[in-house]
Amino acid sequence: MKGVMTGLRAWLVQRGTAVIMLVLLLFFLARLMQGSFKTYEAWREWISDPLVSIMVALFFGVLLLHSWVGLRDIILDYVRPVSLRLFAHSLIVVVYSGIGFWVIRILLR
Repeated sequence: MKGVMTGLRAWLVQRGTAVIMLVLLLFFLARLMQGSFKTYEAWREWISDPLVSIMVALFFGVLLLHSWVGLRDIILDYVRPVSLRLFAHSLIVVVYSGIGFWVIRILLR
């Protein structure tokens, strides 16, 4: 079936997003360990850099995709009634969309 995520594709998405999150997390941790964020203003200045904002947005986008694939697989495996499965998927889409828009709103301030 076209458009349906297969087990291999879901596995590859999970691994790919995990690698991207790890790289971005290591970058953020390395920057934090430099100790240059002694004030809120210094932190805000760093976050307002367009490249850093894009990296933060990418991190959260990949995090949401990673968790969506995991939750989707759990729902497909353990929720049998189709109506309940559709409701659970829809609820997750609404919640994750809200989180995504919230992150974008914060980064655009």
